Amino acid sequence: MDRINVNNFDVSAFSEVLASCKGDVYMVTPEGDRLNLKSKLCQILGFTSLIKGGQIASAQFECSDPEDESRLFRFNLFGEK
Repeated sequence: MDRINVNNFDVSAFSEVLASCKGDVYMVTPEGDRLNLKSKLCQILGFTSLIKGGQIASAQFECSDPEDESRLFRFNLFGEK
């Protein structure tokens, strides 16, 4: 799995993108932990540690499905759902 860097994104818009993903999506923390974002608890834990001013400055993600990688990449570029 390749890591995708996503920068300056809105948490609520990103949550909608996550809901549309078919496979598992993991947030990789700076410490190297992998949080499965299909779990709402992991979403809360991961996002609260990275939120600055209502947005997340930067985060790394891994996807088990290549289509989900494309979806996150497009979200990072265009901010689309």
